[in-house]
Amino acid sequence: MPHLKTAPRLAAPVAVLALALTACGGGDDADATGPASPGVSAAPSRAASGGDLATGESATGKVAEGPGEVTYEVVARKVEVGTEAEAAKAVADAADAEGRVLAVAHVEYTHKGGPALTEGSDVHDGTTVFADGQRGGVLVGGASDDAPGCEDPYDVRSWKQGESHVFCETYLVPADATSVEVHWEERDGEPYVWRYSRR
Repeated sequence: MPHLKTAPRLAAPVAVLALALTACGGGDDADATGPASPGVSAAPSRAASGGDLATGESATGKVAEGPGEVTYEVVARKVEVGTEAEAAKAVADAADAEGRVLAVAHVEYTHKGGPALTEGSDVHDGTTVFADGQRGGVLVGGASDDAPGCEDPYDVRSWKQGESHVFCETYLVPADATSVEVHWEERDGEPYVWRYSRR
């Protein structure tokens, strides 16, 4: 099973491990070049319905937005996993983060069809982070939009077809988890899953 490689995240006040991700599974046709690089994908294929996706593979789905239904292409770019000490500082009561670390999922959304948006988007509402098959605890006010490469979805007021934005979600997951998953789903749909191993 492919594994994660670590690299320092420079912008964090406490050392954070930026984990490049490679998807679990995949056959002989899977990308064998190693960990995925943020923002780099060579003509990824698109899944037709919910299910497991490989590194760089994107999903296409529809979201009901204010001005009408919008089609998005979605791909998980990376997850940054922090330390237990950082998690303790990020919550009001350090006991709530005992044995847990922060996992920040960077997900890129591309407007592929439908009306232009002028008052924000709900596409990121379908994103969650799991660890070892269990949903993590969402960190409200996790300030993940302040991390390098992350945008605040509420600041995106104009979004036209062909444009992409990267929104990030922060979750608390067990420090000893052996895998991390990024899920995205349309309303009432099956989730698309990017699954990664940790060593």
